Amino acid sequence: MAINNTTRMILKALSFDGIEVEASRHLADLKRLDPMKIFYKTIDYKIFNGEHEVPTRIFFPNEKAFQNMGPNQHRVMLLIHGGGWVTESVDNYERICARLANATEHVVVAIDYRLAPENKFPSGLEDCYAAAKALFTNRFILNVDPEDITLIGDSAGGNLAAALSLMARDRGEFLPKRQILIYPAVSSDYSESSPYDSVRENGTDYLLTAGKMRDYIELYAGCEEDKQNPYFAPILAKDLSNQPDTLILTAEYDPLRDEGEAYGERLKEAGNRVEICRIKDALHGYFALGIKNFYVQESFDHINKFLEREFVQEV
Repeated sequence: MAINNTTRMILKALSFDGIEVEASRHLADLKRLDPMKIFYKTIDYKIFNGEHEVPTRIFFPNEKAFQNMGPNQHRVMLLIHGGGWVTESVDNYERICARLANATEHVVVAIDYRLAPENKFPSGLEDCYAAAKALFTNRFILNVDPEDITLIGDSAGGNLAAALSLMARDRGEFLPKRQILIYPAVSSDYSESSPYDSVRENGTDYLLTAGKMRDYIELYAGCEEDKQNPYFAPILAKDLSNQPDTLILTAEYDPLRDEGEAYGERLKEAGNRVEICRIKDALHGYFALGIKNFYVQESFDHINKFLEREFVQEV
């Protein structure tokens, strides 16, 4: 459904620059007060990144999956939440995680990584890497075949998922087979000189603004040099070979649209298998909308086809 003029005026009024960290976190925390809370089975489990405990929460698609905890019984999605590296948490993403588990018939393992600005780059990424390493090397409560694990993240979570895949290739300890990047933030330049038209076309009137992205980048980066690090901005990587099979979903009215699609094209050029899907008329953040939302339904169609195609090819 196209955005009409009235909706555009409302979106423009709500699209303002500037990030006030505590206020943004309090606003995000309102998601915990969910009057339509889905009933689901979960397990909380912690892994270690050095001396730091990284909480994770495991969401089961149904009672049978919860009861069957034997080795290699589950297909798993390792989820990294969004929030500009600054806000959100597994608590706030419970509805998304439960819906994802149910819609894909996967167990979802969500990572509660450390947030900026208290914990600058690469603290949160290293937390995600530690959780992924534990899962992929069977040092986790679930004993899972690495072939059955899919990495997934949205927005800043998409950034961390893409960076984690690069880091895994470089360190050689494990390598995800599949990744799903939902409107990922893979660049570090949201100025007027950005190489991506969507930063200028969609950077002022569609809730997530280019100004907010600049603030998120400043809060996440520990120094100017970080912004040129491919683990900070994966699209800056010179070598994108040996990456997972990738599904990238972008939103039409999103300042991050073009960089996500450009990242997919670069992955293709490096010899990887990639599918890029733009969700027409959608805004950044749409994946958090209800399961009956058209954009969410379309996204799950793409996700399930991507997963089914991969598993069929493995038989």
